[in-house]
Amino acid sequence: MLKIGSVVDGKYKILNEIGHGGMSNVYLAINEKANKPWAVKEVRKSLNRDFDLLRQSLIRETDLLKKLHHPNLPSIVDVIDSDENFLIVMDYIEGNTLETLLAEEGAQPQERVADWALQLCDVLDYLHTRRAPVIYRDLKPSNIMLKSDGSVVLIDFGTAREYKEQNTADTCCLGTNGYAAPEQFGGKGQTDARTDLYCLGTTLYHLVTGHNPSEPPYELYPITRWNPKLSTGLERIIQKCTQKNPSDRYQTVKELRYDLAHYKDLEIQAQRSYRRRLRIFGAAAACSVLCAAAGTALAVEAAGKQEEAYQNLVQMAAISTDSVEACSLYLEAVSVDDLRQEAYHGFYERAIEDGVFSEKEEELFLRLGISKNRHLQNFRKKNAQAYADFCYEMGNAYWYYYEHEENRQVRAVSWFQTAQEYYRADSAKAMEYRRCRLYVELGSFYKSVLASQINGTDAGMYGKYWRSLVELKELNDVEPDRENVTLHMYREIASKVVEYAVYFREDGVQGDEILAVLDALENDMAQMAQQATSTAQHEIEAIQWIVDGAYKMVRSTYQTEKGGLV
Repeated sequence: MLKIGSVVDGKYKILNEIGHGGMSNVYLAINEKANKPWAVKEVRKSLNRDFDLLRQSLIRETDLLKKLHHPNLPSIVDVIDSDENFLIVMDYIEGNTLETLLAEEGAQPQERVADWALQLCDVLDYLHTRRAPVIYRDLKPSNIMLKSDGSVVLIDFGTAREYKEQNTADTCCLGTNGYAAPEQFGGKGQTDARTDLYCLGTTLYHLVTGHNPSEPPYELYPITRWNPKLSTGLERIIQKCTQKNPSDRYQTVKELRYDLAHYKDLEIQAQRSYRRRLRIFGAAAACSVLCAAAGTALAVEAAGKQEEAYQNLVQMAAISTDSVEACSLYLEAVSVDDLRQEAYHGFYERAIEDGVFSEKEEELFLRLGISKNRHLQNFRKKNAQAYADFCYEMGNAYWYYYEHEENRQVRAVSWFQTAQEYYRADSAKAMEYRRCRLYVELGSFYKSVLASQINGTDAGMYGKYWRSLVELKELNDVEPDRENVTLHMYREIASKVVEYAVYFREDGVQGDEILAVLDALENDMAQMAQQATSTAQHEIEAIQWIVDGAYKMVRSTYQTEKGGLV
């Protein structure tokens, strides 16, 4: 650790410590000859077991920054590699991070956020247009410094990389959960400029709503759900930035920058679009206004018009051959009458009928269902039982049908938790209550298992997880769900046996117990195959292949020296 008052390399006098973390400390220093302040980042070798690997990362970061010159980026002036520590001398940036600002003040005014976003677009455009494009990959409030003059500076290039056109995937997965794009995890391709635009979108979301995307509920709701006064134009920009498929996002910073500079114009366009969607209800709305002025007779007539509009929408949705169109019509019906269960249930049924709860269907739901929060709230207040049933349905939609595998459980849990609260005191819903409880337990496991493995605190988790899986299957045996749900459940059990067999053994799960469950899966699927559709038959064959692998994994993991199972 550097001593206050000491002079480093004969040039930099250490004045005081201004920050510290698990791997490094940051000091304010001054070059007395030049009378200029600097920030000195110290990484102590004795505190880092894998220092050689860390040193390579630091050298890469400093080499990268030395090539860059932009007013919204820090400059590296010196690197000192001694026997005891590794020092990086860089520009001293006076100010606070946007993370600190959020902690102190909460959500920021959208005009201010838009200005910051334009500045960040400038620096990202600079990075992306280098001869070897630089992809930052970790844009978030804690990595953005706000100076006293209102300008922002992008700091910490530890995860940045130069884009290589010939690469098909990144060599490592880096980024911050909640802010990072899907392609930064799981070997889903090489990160590129669109990755930074996703991170910028999540950062803007946090800044204008005050809701951290890396904390519950872990969903990027339309920003107007949190604050109806926020711009729908800015909402559209954030939603486009944060599309899961990179092809659906802005393709360049320039495209994004133009929309940010004109987000109020986009708001006007969104309002016009919304008015067009509501045109079908013009007659009913007009009658409602007349009712207020003309009395009971017109009120009855308006109610009739509302009923007619509702039924027309429900009927059109029922006969529509396009699931997305049908879902949209059901949600329009909700906007006409949000107290009736029919449209909510219809939306669920059409969303899952093809076996996939698609991103487009989800987008419709978030825009027309949740962003108009009053509808669901009215439904909850006036028809609590039906509301609980709908929450249970949406939990199932996310858990078993959601298009994006990596997010399905996390998105499902909040719906199951809500349904569970209502089912708790309803004896007629005992089966649904038990299922909700199990889904919440399983979701909690999926959410925390990776971090627990890293921290070494995962002992005992796997046995509880296995028992929850088995109990869920047993409930399904008593009261079978849809064929698709059952098969998805079987796939999950078999695949997790392959993945966690060693952990199950360590947590005391018996090998014979697992084999008995696998035997049951085989018998059940053999019966299902006799009457299965061609699609289901294909899925059964795929699951059988996983089950065969699960058998091998169990026998290998639990085998004793005498050839038996533990």
